[in-house]
Amino acid sequence: MAFWAQNFATKRLGAATQTSIRTWEQLTSQGLDLTKKKPAADLPRELTFLEIETALPKLSPLPAGGSGDDTFVFTTRASLEFLFRPFSKDDSDKVDVMVVGTDDGQIHISIYDSFVIGSFRYSLPPSFGRKTELKLCGSASHLELSTHMLVFSPSVEDKTKTLYLVPIDLTFINSSPENLSLLASKTTTLQKLLRYVKQVQTHMLKEWQSTRELPNRFLNSINQTLKESEAYGDMNIGQAMYHSVVTGHTFPEVKEWLVDQLAERGHKRWDKAVVTGLQALRSLVHENFLPALERVSIILSRLLGIARFHESKAEIGFTSAQIMKVMDIVSCLMLVGNKILLLVMEELELFHAFSIWLRHEIDRLASSSTTDDLTEKDATMEHGKILAYIQQYMPASPLRHYLSNIEAEDVERDRKLADSGSSLLELLTKQIQKSESTQTDAGSYSQVEFLCKYLDSQASSVLEGIAEAERRSVRFGQATKIVLDSNVSRFDVQLSATPVGPPNKRQQSSSELTIHLVYIFRTSTTITNGISSSVVAELSRMTLGDGKIFDLKFLYDDSLLVLWAPKDSPLRLIRIPHKSEDLGYQPYTAGTQIASHELSNEQVTSVFLNMIVPCHHQPGFVPAQMEIKEASAERGKLPPRLCLLGTDMQTYKVFALPEDPFGEALGNRP
Repeated sequence: MAFWAQNFATKRLGAATQTSIRTWEQLTSQGLDLTKKKPAADLPRELTFLEIETALPKLSPLPAGGSGDDTFVFTTRASLEFLFRPFSKDDSDKVDVMVVGTDDGQIHISIYDSFVIGSFRYSLPPSFGRKTELKLCGSASHLELSTHMLVFSPSVEDKTKTLYLVPIDLTFINSSPENLSLLASKTTTLQKLLRYVKQVQTHMLKEWQSTRELPNRFLNSINQTLKESEAYGDMNIGQAMYHSVVTGHTFPEVKEWLVDQLAERGHKRWDKAVVTGLQALRSLVHENFLPALERVSIILSRLLGIARFHESKAEIGFTSAQIMKVMDIVSCLMLVGNKILLLVMEELELFHAFSIWLRHEIDRLASSSTTDDLTEKDATMEHGKILAYIQQYMPASPLRHYLSNIEAEDVERDRKLADSGSSLLELLTKQIQKSESTQTDAGSYSQVEFLCKYLDSQASSVLEGIAEAERRSVRFGQATKIVLDSNVSRFDVQLSATPVGPPNKRQQSSSELTIHLVYIFRTSTTITNGISSSVVAELSRMTLGDGKIFDLKFLYDDSLLVLWAPKDSPLRLIRIPHKSEDLGYQPYTAGTQIASHELSNEQVTSVFLNMIVPCHHQPGFVPAQMEIKEASAERGKLPPRLCLLGTDMQTYKVFALPEDPFGEALGNRP
């Protein structure tokens, strides 16, 4: 079961907003022309939320055929725009919180799209008696409070008379030394970019393998033939082709291979495999790999600035040394990416010359006589490039130093050396120099696969440090045990805030029902600096005539809406003002017996504001569940809505409530 909520991240931004509002009000009172006056810009705030990424070209979609869970995530422009939405400073004072209850009784907390805070397991204190396994079944929050209210039920029972209300204090929301929304946004984007880079790396390796697979089959075939002939010693096809380019003479076995086995069709397949693969590899590096690394570098530079500013504090969860280590890996990847790009461009150019010569050789050897066209083509051949390709790229391309599979032993050895404190960029530079000077080296530092995995592990340690710092700021408050006379049929929970001096007093209302009984529990606690204190519980219990209660939900801070149908009467929506002291709240502890307020059907409709739900046009429709949606203006003006789901779990109805459905009752909504 998952619950989404939104909270203000800090009070400082709200204060700044109020100051800005007062400035406009002062200008208005002074009768000044507002079109000519502009408020002074908040330079520190503007610099904090300055977005550099918006000036960069958008990331390009990846081709289909990746690996893992992200195979198709980055394959369309629409998905990329959804994943990499620019950070809006207008939302910088809000934090999106997701609370998920798992089957094993844990609570999983994450913020924004995918930044995981961690998993927690709540256990009842010993004063509640024998240990009971719990599962999350409800949650409530308030925009201005970092404390949320969780509702637990025994995990082994489908029907239960017992619920537990437990406050959870997420103090990191408004006590983070750095703007939490900015930090979470950047780290979440960093996670997505790392996933994107991993998919690009997978595609790069596949394209590289596709350029070598078919040519290697052709070359291995003729090499086997030359070896079996035993007429040329250890000569391979590369040496035989070099001989043909320089002297114009072709060995009989090579001629037979070119004319009978490879021929025009084989040459076209060879040319298409290499050219298509190298061009795709070039596009991946130029359009996907390097641009993604540039964005990673920008985010890391922002995190480095945050780390240096808060270096003496442990609350942020990471240090400048950790960020510098990750930036070192990114620098290595950018160096390797540019090396690959240069080699791909060179190999494409050399292979183009080689492919023209190879086709010319096939035509020349297959022809019984030399034509003028073949003679002219032979004169235009770029023999230097042909020989360079045969020597440097055909047997083993230099790209193998960057795009090959690596042995686990080499990875472990090189990783230990990199973890020891040595500069990875220096180690990489030395390895590249060795490989370019044709010295054998089995190092892994230049391999894209090694660097991407190393980047992922080092970045994950930074993200885990941030999450660990936030986990230390999660606290469970005092639990309230609720025991009813019969099984809980439906329940809802609502959180409201009432300022009481400097701290915040939180009032939480929880409502449970049976067929015709409604229990309204009201608990209160004082929140100081995001920490909740002891909880005081009160209960109001009432019987709503002889009608059936289908469901109940809170609407805003002042209304409990009950879907109720008296016998042989139309369905009604009853509004109970749960904050009213007229409901006769009494102190409550677990097991306390409190007399019920007995109301007849007539009293229900006369005491409480109510309205008829128009379901008469479909007599067979019987509601099983109700949802209430508040008025919204995010995507156009929408009124409050009543959503009913039928007992067949397929039919549903949505009703727009009037602007003021219960007179003054809903007119006081916040």
